[in-house]
Amino acid sequence: MLCLGYRGEGRRPNRLCGRRCVASGHTVRVLPTPFAERVLDLVATIPPGHVLTYADVAERLGSRAPRAVGTALARFGGSVQWWRVVRAGGRLAPGHEVAATEHLQAEGVQVLPAGDGARVDLDRYGWRG
Repeated sequence: MLCLGYRGEGRRPNRLCGRRCVASGHTVRVLPTPFAERVLDLVATIPPGHVLTYADVAERLGSRAPRAVGTALARFGGSVQWWRVVRAGGRLAPGHEVAATEHLQAEGVQVLPAGDGARVDLDRYGWRG
């Protein structure tokens, strides 16, 4: 995505750094890529009380890029149930463990304490649908 607000002489606009153009300082609306849209659509279908891993989401979309799934959710996932997507082994998204735990417990998911953060039992709560 390019910022169209930069009017430097003979220079192309800079690519966005996050949601703010480095050259102009303008805040620019960044739209999801087609892949990110597919991620959001799939995450929205995960039923309450179930989870998928980032790799599961990628696989269902025909991708081998679980990190791209995480990036899509980090940038655009505020409107979907992002807490239903967990790391391999059932660990919750780093930095969001408290919020994810609250959401998951409200849906009846038992969140287990683990040495490296909270986790969910994938055998019990993993979505097979």
